[in-house]
Amino acid sequence: MDWIEKQRNIIDFTMSSLVRRKGKNVALIVVYTLVVFVLASVMFFTHAIKREASLILRDAPEMMVQRLVAGRHELIPVSYINTLKQIKGVQTVRGRLWGYYYDPTNRANYTLVVNEDLHSSSGNVTVGKGVLRNLIGKERGTIPIKAYDGSYLFLKIKGTLSSESELVSSDLILISEEDFRRLFGISEEYVTDLTLGVRNAKELTTIATKIVQLLPDTRPILRDEIIRTYDAVFDWRGGMIIVILFGAVMAFIIFAWDKAAGLSAEEKREIGILKGIGWETSDVLMMKFWEGVAVSLTSFLLGVLLAYVHIFFTSSTLFEPALKGWSVLYPNFRLIPFVNAYQVGTLFFLTVVPYTVATIIPSWRAATIDPDSVMRA
Repeated sequence: MDWIEKQRNIIDFTMSSLVRRKGKNVALIVVYTLVVFVLASVMFFTHAIKREASLILRDAPEMMVQRLVAGRHELIPVSYINTLKQIKGVQTVRGRLWGYYYDPTNRANYTLVVNEDLHSSSGNVTVGKGVLRNLIGKERGTIPIKAYDGSYLFLKIKGTLSSESELVSSDLILISEEDFRRLFGISEEYVTDLTLGVRNAKELTTIATKIVQLLPDTRPILRDEIIRTYDAVFDWRGGMIIVILFGAVMAFIIFAWDKAAGLSAEEKREIGILKGIGWETSDVLMMKFWEGVAVSLTSFLLGVLLAYVHIFFTSSTLFEPALKGWSVLYPNFRLIPFVNAYQVGTLFFLTVVPYTVATIIPSWRAATIDPDSVMRA
């Protein structure tokens, strides 16, 4: 019972000590929370967007084949399909038609993709939410697009893509093959690229090698390579945001260094008085430990909570300029919440543990000195 009573007294004194220096502690918690918020926001966003990309690309073709001319992506002949079908292990080969169109009136780039469902619906299109929002000052039921020969094709909007898919469909226009070829002047002998389906995923690398041998002007692209590229891009953007907000991180480092450098005269006198009335060194360290835990855990929980709301409920409002880049048709979407123990644990050891240790070290130094000399300092 004596031990429990002593611990209760230590916690009570810790709380009163925090209240006496509430101005300094509130300022510290604000800066601390800001740093945790920044780090947690970047971590939550990076992991969530990478997971979103992997889920979206899960249904992508296992392999794509593009034709290169002078190192650039070029239209590929339909006759290549027969050559690819002869490769052992290749199950299906399909041609795709897609491209980009710049709308000078609205200053936006559209992605046009041929949809097989619109094969018999020439003159009709299905558009993404971003395209529909961007058609300001016009009759939203029709999109005028200038063809390669200078003529205009007026396409009727027959539907919009679901908001759940806006991350990848904001600038998307689904169009019929007839309209696509008329817009860009592409003959029926060519397609944009080819997609392959294979029987055994373990043979993808072998099949890619055979494709290059049979068709030296082509470039096979595996789905796994695309996923790795997206991971690298999102990691880079997360690092870019950290650099932009580096000032907040530096502020926290300064505060932690101030704690590690030593205690104030008032705190030293307080420790001296406690030692004088019979407190042991372990009791003083326990008090400072709980003081550091109270500040760090409060800041940690507030920072994580604010970051969670920021990323998953406000669509990363503060990060939007860095993530938006040059895009005009930036999608409105909410990431699916994805937080695991690894993220929280990493963030905890990066923020809470260093501060708690930095609080205890100077307290231990002061607690091991004679009380009279501490109070006279």
